Amino acid sequence: MHYRIGRWVELLAQAVAILGGVMLLALTVMTVISIAGRQMIGLGLGPIPGDFELVAAGSAFAVCAFLPWTQLQRGHADVGIFSDHFPKKVNAAIDVVTEVLLFAIAVVLTWRLIYGLLDKQAYNETTFILQFPLWWGYAGCLVGLVTWIVVGAYCVWSAMIAFVSGKDTRAGREAVH
Repeated sequence: MHYRIGRWVELLAQAVAILGGVMLLALTVMTVISIAGRQMIGLGLGPIPGDFELVAAGSAFAVCAFLPWTQLQRGHADVGIFSDHFPKKVNAAIDVVTEVLLFAIAVVLTWRLIYGLLDKQAYNETTFILQFPLWWGYAGCLVGLVTWIVVGAYCVWSAMIAFVSGKDTRAGREAVH
């Protein structure tokens, strides 16, 4: 059962990360077109209006979209100068603590993002040039952060199983301490 749940969590995190990658690719293409347009004003072209507004919202979405995949792959910064010499059980305990802390960070960020979203929605705040509602960007970020909560809960569960059983339940994704 653990393997099946892990597979679904992995597919979810991967899909959201791919969406983040597609967003970054689209932002890159748009930025190149906008910069090229600035250089061709004499030819009747120009920059894409509101490009920086789109980059801000899209980049925030991409960052939030990559967080679940990063946690699942144990891709966060890790300092192994001391823990390389710890027994396996100690490293498993460290994994539980770090997974719980990352899960807590995901929950707090999501909670605060929801309040920000509701605030932007209540005051009908919009971007300056394109006039699109600011809460749309927050809603996009919410996709990644909610996914991060799901992934974080799974990682906590996996780390606890690994601590109790002594076996890494996320084989192939061994952290380097």
